[in-house]
Amino acid sequence: MSGWLAIAGLGPGDAALVTPEVEAALAEATHVVGYIPYIARVAPRAGLTLHPSDNRVELDRARHALEMAAAGARVVVVSSGDPGVFAMASAVFEALEGAPEWQELDIRVLPGITAMLAAAARAGAPLGHDFCAINLSDNLKPWVVIERRLRLAAQADFAMAFYNPRSKSRPKGFARVLEILREECGAHQLITFARAVSTLEERINTVTLAEAKPEMADMRTVVLMGNSATRRVGRFVYTPRMFPGEAGAGSPSESARAQGSGQVE
Repeated sequence: MSGWLAIAGLGPGDAALVTPEVEAALAEATHVVGYIPYIARVAPRAGLTLHPSDNRVELDRARHALEMAAAGARVVVVSSGDPGVFAMASAVFEALEGAPEWQELDIRVLPGITAMLAAAARAGAPLGHDFCAINLSDNLKPWVVIERRLRLAAQADFAMAFYNPRSKSRPKGFARVLEILREECGAHQLITFARAVSTLEERINTVTLAEAKPEMADMRTVVLMGNSATRRVGRFVYTPRMFPGEAGAGSPSESARAQGSGQVE
């Protein structure tokens, strides 16, 4: 088969954060497939066909891309951030699972900078110790699963990154998330709202859980929740690599963790 399929991450928004590997794949591609806003980030050119589609047709999009690659096309499936983090890589492999005739295709996953990591870099280093990422949308899993994972991660004192926190169709879910976090973590733990990271609309706001409000988040926001050791240093937020209680580790005071709030410039 002469065609190939690359599943690529376009990063969080700034063109400077697209990797050279992804840029090279896009330069060679004859077709690019993806969700409408992500296709809008790909520059049109002669010899390239763009295939934008809605965000609820991931499997259809994946099958279309595989069909074109099997027919000899050079296809890139684009996601924002990294394609393996709540994105199209899983959808492509799910489509591939039931289609043995496509399993010998030249398929590559090209990593990208996730919104989670870009947001953490802007804030400082809130994910400096063990952390987990949770998608708060209940479109693909029931709310009871989200709440269970959220409580267990909070009880284990993970730092956490939350994707898709609050949409127009789910305005109340994130309010419940904040309630659960306060129940499990207390009022003084630090939480960062990172909106539209790496774009002109970027806003980074770190507050305590007591000060956090649901309307601080929308679908362009990644929310980063520190663990019990996360604290401020100047305008930055960081989580120490050595956890309190381990040899040589200093336990931050409550006031050190809770000092101040407001925007991190």
